[in-house]
Amino acid sequence: MAKPADKVTIKKYANRRLYDTESSSYITLDRLAAMIREGRDFEVVDAKTGEDITHQVLTQIIVDEESRGATMLPVNFLRQLIGLYGGQMQGAVPQYLEAAMEAFQKNSATVAGAFGPSMFTDLAKRNMAMFEEAAQSLAGKKAKVEKDGSGDELAKLKAELAALQAKVDKLGK
Repeated sequence: MAKPADKVTIKKYANRRLYDTESSSYITLDRLAAMIREGRDFEVVDAKTGEDITHQVLTQIIVDEESRGATMLPVNFLRQLIGLYGGQMQGAVPQYLEAAMEAFQKNSATVAGAFGPSMFTDLAKRNMAMFEEAAQSLAGKKAKVEKDGSGDELAKLKAELAALQAKVDKLGK
């Protein structure tokens, strides 16, 4: 297997088939998306003309992902982006978007490292449990008491929130 730093050449033929020159096999857009997620670098060239068409193929991958229901791009963002085509800021937008994505990835990695991968899952489970208890109380049913008898879930959540705030403050320094 090639190192992730090696650039793979993908040839696109007139029949829309993509040929991976590294593996000597035909691949799909889904495989190209997987290569991106694996950190592989590639270029897509028109097999007949040799023209670099990587941009168009990457755009097609995004269109396919969005059409499958994995929507990530909000409608308002898409409208704003389309509105920038042909305007004075068109030349600056690509650099801005690239820098914004790099900052987002860096911040995401920092937050995930500080809080752990299951922090948001655990928090959502606790919130759901509290919501269910509140719903039972409002329905006239007796609220569940913890097994240790303390029943002081609010104090525990406040302590956890304070710990999370301390971690966020520490990251900000």
